[in-house]
Amino acid sequence: MIIALDFDETYTCDPILWNNFIKNAMLRDHHIYCVTFRHVHEGLEVMQSVGQYVGVSNVIFTGRKAKRKFCGDMGVYIDVWIDDSPEYIVGSY
Repeated sequence: MIIALDFDETYTCDPILWNNFIKNAMLRDHHIYCVTFRHVHEGLEVMQSVGQYVGVSNVIFTGRKAKRKFCGDMGVYIDVWIDDSPEYIVGSY
């Protein structure tokens, strides 16, 4: 599976839970991306936390654009989205 994990108000609510989830998912050969609605210049906190677990190349900053389309335009097709604001995935905000 390819799994997208949101950062703000998802990962940040319980980093220990999500770090364990990421490690276990990767051990089972799943691919984890952190897909955030933030702009890349707002990303230091993201990179210093979840970025070290998913890998810097697996952090996607959409710059306030709909996440599904943004990822698809990059050739990244997510199977499972974990996000507290699903409207940001499809762009109905």
